Amino acid sequence: MKAQPAEDLPADDGGWAYEVKWDGMRIVAEVDTATDGPRVRLWSANGADATARFPELAGLADSLVGVGSAVLDGEVVALDPATGRPHFGRLQPRMQAGSPGAVARASAEQAVQFLVFDVLAADGAWLLDRPFRDRRRLLEDLVEPGPSWRVSPSQEQDGQLLLDAVRAQGLEGVIAKRLDSPYEPGRRSPQWRKVKVRNVQEFVVGGWLPGERSRSATFGALLIGYHDPPAEGPDDVPGPLRYAGRVGTGFTDAVLRSTLADLEERGTADCPFHPAPPNDVARRAHWVHPDMVVQVAFGEWTADGVLRHPSHLGRRHDKPASQVGRQP
Repeated sequence: MKAQPAEDLPADDGGWAYEVKWDGMRIVAEVDTATDGPRVRLWSANGADATARFPELAGLADSLVGVGSAVLDGEVVALDPATGRPHFGRLQPRMQAGSPGAVARASAEQAVQFLVFDVLAADGAWLLDRPFRDRRRLLEDLVEPGPSWRVSPSQEQDGQLLLDAVRAQGLEGVIAKRLDSPYEPGRRSPQWRKVKVRNVQEFVVGGWLPGERSRSATFGALLIGYHDPPAEGPDDVPGPLRYAGRVGTGFTDAVLRSTLADLEERGTADCPFHPAPPNDVARRAHWVHPDMVVQVAFGEWTADGVLRHPSHLGRRHDKPASQVGRQP
C-alpha cells in the first residue's frame, strides 16, 4: 500500500494516525519461527528477494511475541552516525551489494535499521481488511525491539507538531493514515497521505550527456523524467515520459564509473522522452532504454516544468520505472 502525495496534512479530527516518512528502502518481511529453512524472508517493493542484502535482520524471528509467524511492512534505513538521521546515500551500498563478499563488506561499513510500521498477517491469517487502528495495536504487542529493528512510532493527534519537528530535524516528511483504513496492496490510496518537507522523489533516466575536463571519462549529467500518468500497477501501461531536466551533481567517482557502465548497456538510438528535450540538450544526448530509476533532491519545479538545483542521491533498484510520476 502506498501513500498519496498531499500538500497539507488532513484535519486533526481524531480519525488519523501520524508517522515519520522514512527515507529508505520499503521492505515486506515474512517471519516464521517454526520453519526449518530461513526464518526471515525480505521482499522489496517490486517483489525482489532482498533477504541476503540485510543479514542482520535474520534475528527478527526471535522478536515475535505471542505468534509463530507474521508478515511485516516497514522501511530499511541507514543512519548517519554523526546526525542519527536516515541517509539514503549511505544505504546505497547495502541496496546494491549482490555477492556474499560485497554484502559482508557493505554490512561491516554501514549497519541498517528496519523500522516496522504495519502487520499484514499473523499466524497465517491475513489482516488486510482489518482497520489500521487494530493492526497497529497488534503490531506494538507482537514485535519486541532488537539491535537492528523496532516498531516505528505513531501518534493519533498533533500531526502538525510532528510535521514541524520533522522539518526542524531535516527529515523527509510525515505520513497520515486513516485509523479505519484497510491495507490495499499495490494501491496509492487517499487513506494514506504523505506530506514532504524536502523535495525528494524518484525519476526515470532517459539519457545522459558527455562529461568535460575531469568528467570526460565518465559523463556530465543524467537526463531524467517521469511518466504522465504513471502506471498504477506492474501490468498497467504508463503515460509518456516527460523530460524533467538534467542532474550532474551528487556523484562520487565510483558512482560515476558504475553508472556509466549501466548506461552504456541500455543505449538506444531513440529518444524516450515525449516531447524531446530542448535542442541544445537533445543534440548532445546519448539515449538509453528508460528502466533505470534514481532518487533526486531539488530546490523546486520551474515554470517550464524542469527541476531547479537537482542533486543525485542514489539508485532505486526497488522502484519500477513505469510507476514513477511527478509528485507535488
